[in-house]
Amino acid sequence: MGYDLERFVGYVNEGLLCSICRDVLEDPLQAPCEHAFCTACIHGWLVHHSNCPEDRQVIDVSLLRPLYRYMKNDLNRLQLHCRNREYGCEMVCSLESIDRHERECEYSQIPCSNAGCTVHIERRNLDGHLAVCEYRSRECPNGCGYTILSAEDTQHNCVAELRTELELLRSEMICRVEEAKHEMESRLDSQRRHMVQKESILQNEIEELKSQISRLMSDVRSLMAAERQHRQELEQAELEKREL
Repeated sequence: MGYDLERFVGYVNEGLLCSICRDVLEDPLQAPCEHAFCTACIHGWLVHHSNCPEDRQVIDVSLLRPLYRYMKNDLNRLQLHCRNREYGCEMVCSLESIDRHERECEYSQIPCSNAGCTVHIERRNLDGHLAVCEYRSRECPNGCGYTILSAEDTQHNCVAELRTELELLRSEMICRVEEAKHEMESRLDSQRRHMVQKESILQNEIEELKSQISRLMSDVRSLMAAERQHRQELEQAELEKREL
């Protein structure tokens, strides 16, 4: 939808009106036949139609283009009242700058920033409302450190609140201790399994070394027996040599 024509000061050229809503163009697009529309209006029209609402020429979303620059400049220079005129704002500014003004307008209706409050109030009166809002929060004057709502003042009990917080802290501490305990047990189990695996590997290595030593001892005995046999053969040969 476009800008309400009644908000504008002075004459508005017919070519700057949307061919669908007949208000002043907002975020405009132009068809090849040079008829102009608000973006929202023409997109909504083309959901159910495939032609221009003015001359019935076939158009498609892909054929829509921005306004000619001179038309865009004429549009931006139009003067109009702030939409908060009914609340007392007397600002008149160009269409090009109206959005910026209305975002900061002191007469804009804005929601209260306090959680739970549904009041909408003029920006210029917000501070006064926040000072008396029943949903405003403040720190407990008795020194317990809690933030309370004004509506809860009569129900706030420092001792009860602190006792509740203490119970929550105790429960949280118990949970953390249990988590730390489970984590330590898990680590110990992991280390225990690692040590068992390491012990098994070392035991296998010891058995292998024993087997190697046993084979070496057997080889040594064989060598010693062969040496004795060789010595005896030498002694026998020496005796035979002497006899000869």
